[in-house]
Amino acid sequence: MASIIVVFPKVEDAKNIRNLLVRNGYSVAAVCTSGAQALNYADSLTYGIVVCGYKYADMMFSELHESLPPNFEMLLMASQHVLSTANSTDIVCLSMPIKANDLINTVEMMVTTMARKRKKLKSKPKERNDQERELIKQAKILLMERNNMTEEEAHRYIQKCSMDSATNMVETAQMVLTLLKD
Repeated sequence: MASIIVVFPKVEDAKNIRNLLVRNGYSVAAVCTSGAQALNYADSLTYGIVVCGYKYADMMFSELHESLPPNFEMLLMASQHVLSTANSTDIVCLSMPIKANDLINTVEMMVTTMARKRKKLKSKPKERNDQERELIKQAKILLMERNNMTEEEAHRYIQKCSMDSATNMVETAQMVLTLLKD
């Protein structure tokens, strides 16, 4: 689940938001009163949401947003006037005063969206570099020469061996080259 960091200049406000989130089943990793504290916690976490006000002792929300790791999203809670200055499209905004239900529903939406994005990224195959592509190409050429395979057959052979041995295609291509070279 996404880690939640609550950042407000008044510690009482931050604790009230934390308590509301905890009562609704969310785990709050940290309660902070400065942007530097929030960034320190964010750097130690994998991904998450920063629920915050617009101004802290050491910075404004925009500076915090720019400094956050890329795997963190921001939920800004402020007056409508302040929200109109938040021209970033990747900041989720809630107008003050807020209803508890609006906050919970918004956090739920953000958590769901982040989970969907992470799942999509995990399922996306990793891009191979030139060296890895060349290694697979050499293994296919060797299989084509030695076993009279087409390129497609050689590719499928490496792919199947990779799945059967629970290794990636680059490792399998390396094994093919090691085993079949003179």
